[in-house]
Amino acid sequence: MNSSRLTTRFLLVKLIARCGNSAAVSLSKFYYFHSVNLQKYIGLFFVWRVKNVPDSYFVILLSVLIGLGTGLASFVLKSFVYYIKGVLTGFFTISSQNLWYVLYPGIGIAITILLVKYVIRDYTEHGVPRILHVIARFDGKMKNNKFFSAILGSSFTASFGGSIGLESPIISAGASIGSGVGQLLRMNYKNTTLLIGCGAAGAVASIFTTPVAAVIFSLEVLMLDLTTASIIPLLIASATGAITTKLLLAEDILIHFSVTEPFEIFDLPYYLLLGVVCGLVSLYFNRMHEAIRQLFIKRIKHRFIVGGLALGILIFLLPPLYGEGYESIRLIMTGQSDQLLNNTALYEYRDVWWIFILFLILIILTKIIATTLTTEAGGIGGIFAPAAVTGGLTGFAIARLFNNIGFVNPLHEGNFTLVGMAAVLGGVLQAPLTAIFLIAEMTNGYALIVPLMITTAISFTTIKIFSPHSIFTKQLAESGDLLTHNKDKTVLTLLNVKRVIDTDLLTISPDSTLGDLTKLISRSKRNIFPVMADDETYVGLVDLDDVRVDMFKPDKYSHPITTYIMQAKEQVSLNEPMDSVMEKFRRTGYYNLPVIDNGKYVGFVSRANIFNAYRKVLKEVSME
Repeated sequence: MNSSRLTTRFLLVKLIARCGNSAAVSLSKFYYFHSVNLQKYIGLFFVWRVKNVPDSYFVILLSVLIGLGTGLASFVLKSFVYYIKGVLTGFFTISSQNLWYVLYPGIGIAITILLVKYVIRDYTEHGVPRILHVIARFDGKMKNNKFFSAILGSSFTASFGGSIGLESPIISAGASIGSGVGQLLRMNYKNTTLLIGCGAAGAVASIFTTPVAAVIFSLEVLMLDLTTASIIPLLIASATGAITTKLLLAEDILIHFSVTEPFEIFDLPYYLLLGVVCGLVSLYFNRMHEAIRQLFIKRIKHRFIVGGLALGILIFLLPPLYGEGYESIRLIMTGQSDQLLNNTALYEYRDVWWIFILFLILIILTKIIATTLTTEAGGIGGIFAPAAVTGGLTGFAIARLFNNIGFVNPLHEGNFTLVGMAAVLGGVLQAPLTAIFLIAEMTNGYALIVPLMITTAISFTTIKIFSPHSIFTKQLAESGDLLTHNKDKTVLTLLNVKRVIDTDLLTISPDSTLGDLTKLISRSKRNIFPVMADDETYVGLVDLDDVRVDMFKPDKYSHPITTYIMQAKEQVSLNEPMDSVMEKFRRTGYYNLPVIDNGKYVGFVSRANIFNAYRKVLKEVSME
């Protein structure tokens, strides 16, 4: 019985206690009548839907609702963060440092921790790794409270200055909506996974208003199958999400940039250089994130105090680390890059170009540090925005450096900023197509498509040399849970021994004779015979090939079968993962293995049964 029904009944009992007997009877009848009727109508709806609306069309309808839900969630989150940040920092004097930067991040993280722990009561792990893990290990079933913890937690974390991105929480919330709808409507694994993809696509589209990049994200990062059955719902969910936020959000909240200069072919060598640099920056980004994470796990006990204080000091010294960081990119794109030094000790030196370059490098190196401190201290957020902002600052710093040196033709700093965003984002996520189309759509055109493709490809290739997995998939790969990127392993994981076990084999006692076995063979359709003691303890097995000659010699019928019993080199437990079972088949060369539970014989598994079940599950999970 679910918790909501228990709660309802508990309240009903309390109400009855305060009323008389007659009221109690009336309330009981009322509750019973409406409960039964609601279940009846829900059941009738499911029957009608299955008979009249095919899954493919029903999923398309659901994708519209999911896209609308993610768009509304994105609107609420972005608006809250934007206005709260304005209240908290609107009174700052730009020419001097402000001590509020030290306190704000810790306050936001403290509120987040209290909300998640005592109100929502949810574990704080969010983002793409969690979605991949749920798809792989939990049949796509996410907890409903993930939606609230992601939205509320990230809103307070970011608005008070936590150096995180809002994309991952929105993606987590969108995936939670998709999973919840799939569970409520009793959809199978394939359709539930597709609805999770629709939630993620709608989230990316709503946060950036980039529907094409959102679809590519679901295909490239979540590794959904590219088929007609999957692409249409993803397109509709992403378009709905983008339209919703476009209608609701003010233009100054949306993340849009304009390309004011065309791509110059003579700038190509510098884009090639930018690609290599961005690849190395991506590698640094991933390695530093993991190093700080491991430091907190192994060495630091008071994570909130240490992380919150260190983050506050960093933001006090380097205010551009406050929040997502897109405001820094906006200043660069509008020609106000000198304002990056607002509220810093270097404000008076904003016109000294080499100090400005060093300041940019410092921001590039510390952005991921601030991000990891935020999440490890207890804040909720992702690395999507920090990676993009780091890349934008990298591209801008390189262009500004060459322009100040002066021995090259002037490089357009805005173009290098945008291309750098895609290059580092594509390298960190190891999702180059997502990064390319994201920036192309954010700039409302494809004027920079050539440098975007070249630079991002070089960045991706560079980091791939040193790190085979992205920041999203590294931990999952190390724990063996990266199954969405391996269709074969995913299918094996969805299989279990109980589904393919044979229990109809004829067993024989170890005290039996060859004559008893011969009679058993005449009634059996199998060529193996498990030997089982009276207490069902597994002793071994007899293979028909081992007795084939002697079974035609009546003078040997009195011989005990113990001389024919063989022990399998491997046994299978009842709850053993199927990929482990297949490894035992490969290692031994056997076609059948015994299943033993606490020493007791249960049955046998065969390669043939596993293969047949594999084909059925593959058909269930594939987007046809």
